[in-house]
Amino acid sequence: MPEHVFEEAHVHILDDPADLSERARVFLSRAGHRESATAFQVPGDPLRVSDGQGRTVLAPYELVAGREAFRARYGGLRYGVRRSVLLGGRRHDLLREWDFNLYDDVRAVGRGWAFRWAGVDGRFIEVASSLSHLIEGHAVMDMVASWDPWPAGSLEAWVPGRAGTAMTDGIEGLAPVPEASSPFDAWLLSEHVAVRRFQGWVSRSPRPWGVQLWTKGYEGRERIRSESAR
Repeated sequence: MPEHVFEEAHVHILDDPADLSERARVFLSRAGHRESATAFQVPGDPLRVSDGQGRTVLAPYELVAGREAFRARYGGLRYGVRRSVLLGGRRHDLLREWDFNLYDDVRAVGRGWAFRWAGVDGRFIEVASSLSHLIEGHAVMDMVASWDPWPAGSLEAWVPGRAGTAMTDGIEGLAPVPEASSPFDAWLLSEHVAVRRFQGWVSRSPRPWGVQLWTKGYEGRERIRSESAR
């Protein structure tokens, strides 16, 4: 595919966030910044990668183009996601930094290829269907950071717990947030309750599911308490 096609199709996300929801655009405008401008470029030297069977081969063009498209669309992007948790009965407000710089780590996965960027730890676990889903999920997490966290569920994505799952199943008024949801990580929202259901960031299979829960104000607390009492 000609280079100019990629240049047109992969404007940096901070320059053209039109595909994102209003919530995510507001989030990026507040929290996002770019460390350095990175345009699409065809590498001068051939990229050599392991084929998963102990051999080093030339990377297919689709892999090279995919990495450079990632670099052009997301390279240098950094932001912090706010989050509130309960730990030891006390509320803690956290900020987790995400970095979208591209690494050199590439490997064969099944019948395709995967490459590593700074936002992941190298285990190549699927946590979102796309980077748009990931950013949208971060925007929801950031939005509900001022709400009240509940102890039911998981403290972190890599220690998933299903405690509270049955309780969240019965909460009325929750609606899916499709732009922030995928088969691996889904958000449900109402005016006063937020629920996140996700597959744990663990290597074992099948990956266990976890849940996280927040409420807003008196009405949100009462809805959860009424479900807990059933």
